[in-house]
Amino acid sequence: MQLHFDKSGSGQPLVMMHGMFGSLENLGAVARILKQHFTVYGLDLRNHGRSPHADHMSFSDMADDLLSFLDAHNLNDVFLFGHSLGGKVAMEFACAHPARVRKLVVADIAPMTYPAHHNAILEGLASVDLEQVKLRKDADQQLSHYVDELPVRQFILKSLERSDDGSYRWRLNVSAIVNNYDDLRRAVCNGRDFEGPTLFLRGEKSKYIAERNRAEIMEKFPRGKIVTVKDAGHWLHAEQPQAVADSVIEFIN
Repeated sequence: MQLHFDKSGSGQPLVMMHGMFGSLENLGAVARILKQHFTVYGLDLRNHGRSPHADHMSFSDMADDLLSFLDAHNLNDVFLFGHSLGGKVAMEFACAHPARVRKLVVADIAPMTYPAHHNAILEGLASVDLEQVKLRKDADQQLSHYVDELPVRQFILKSLERSDDGSYRWRLNVSAIVNNYDDLRRAVCNGRDFEGPTLFLRGEKSKYIAERNRAEIMEKFPRGKIVTVKDAGHWLHAEQPQAVADSVIEFIN
C-alpha cells in the first residue's frame, strides 16, 4: 500500500502520523513549526485522508504500511511522531523494527487496551445518508443526532469532501473503521518492548494517559518519559502546537 504523504522542510527525517478519523492535515500546525528543523513527512494512514482503502487495518498492517513507506523513500533511521491511533501505530512499528527508529514521540495515547468510547461517532458516521447531503451543514445535522459536541463534529466533517459531480463522499473508509474498531482499541507491543528514547506527551486535561498507566508504559518503553502539555486536552497538537513542537525539538536535540 502506497500511503499518501506530504513532505516539507529540510534536515533529518521526522515522520508524523495522525489519529483516528483524521488526516495528515490535522498535524499541520505542529508540522509547520517542525519543518524549520527537520524534513517532515506527514502520512495519511490507510482508510484515512487520501491514502488507499482496505478491508483490514490491524496495527501490524499499518506498521507494514509504514515500513513500505520508509523503504520506498530510502529512510533507514527516522524520528517518529504519532498522535492517538497514529501513536499506537508508531509504538507497534518501533517494537517490531527498533533499528528503524532513532527516537519516538507518542502524543496522548498509551500502549494499553482502551474501552470502547467512539461508538456514538461510529454510529453517526454509518448513519449519514450522503444522498441527502446537498450542503455540509446537512451532514452536520444528521451527525448531530449521535454526536453532541460541535468541535468533534467539525473535526469529523473535515473528512467529508465534494466530488466533481457535486455529491459528497467520505475520505474515510467508514465500514472498515467500524469493522476493525475492536482491534484498534487493543494494546500494542504485546510481549515486546522498544529500548530507544521515547517521549510520551499527554494533555493536562486528557484522560488518555493516567498515572496508573505509567508502569505499563515504562515496562514496554524502559527509556520513556512522560511530559504533560498544559492547557491541552487530547488534541494537544491543535490546542498547543508551539508547546508540542518545543517539546519534540528539545527531546530530539
